Amino acid sequence: MSKILIIEDEEAIADLEKDYLELSDFSVTIEHDGAKGLKCALKDEYDLIILDLMLPGMDGFEVCKKIREKKDVPILMVSAKKDDIDKIRGLGLGADDYITKPFSPSELVARVKAHMSRYSRLVGASPQHNDIVEIRGLKIDKTARRVYIDGAEKNFTTKEFDLLTFLAENPNHVYSKEELFRKIWNMESVGDIATVTVHIKKIREKIEYDTSNPQYIETIWGVGYRFKI
Repeated sequence: MSKILIIEDEEAIADLEKDYLELSDFSVTIEHDGAKGLKCALKDEYDLIILDLMLPGMDGFEVCKKIREKKDVPILMVSAKKDDIDKIRGLGLGADDYITKPFSPSELVARVKAHMSRYSRLVGASPQHNDIVEIRGLKIDKTARRVYIDGAEKNFTTKEFDLLTFLAENPNHVYSKEELFRKIWNMESVGDIATVTVHIKKIREKIEYDTSNPQYIETIWGVGYRFKI
């Protein structure tokens, strides 16, 4: 049974999320404090973490940052704040998705299932020989899920790695943000395509020598993005 950790200070909301997730056959643990939630996330193994932004003890941004330093578990950030800056900051710290309160429990379950299904497919197979993509100093080890620039390893979140790999394997093709969101996040009706912009920015910071003049991922204004080869 897949295990989910909910870090949410509002008990009524946490209990409602727990009830719906358990109806979908998930095992759910709840923590109401940021620091305790972080300790729990690092101590035990979970398949996904639902993380509220406004928490006592330690806010969701800091919890997300510290979890991501240690683990690659999918993180779904939840907040009553609707400002794009909060979404951008949360995604920039390594969250895989962002959902704004109020939301329907069925939407939450749908997102949880989508993220866990994709993550399971990505880590489930182990080829005998590492599958490598190499382009002008950029090396993507698909099997080990590691990225190198001129031999130096760069740390990537799950979705950053997926997005970079997809673009590198489909060079000189212009993809819109909507297309990339559907292909990488595997969702159409839920989510925010601003997620794509944030992830492209983070990828560029890790692989580009000059982010203002990228040599790998090019912006095609008014259309989308293209991997140059």
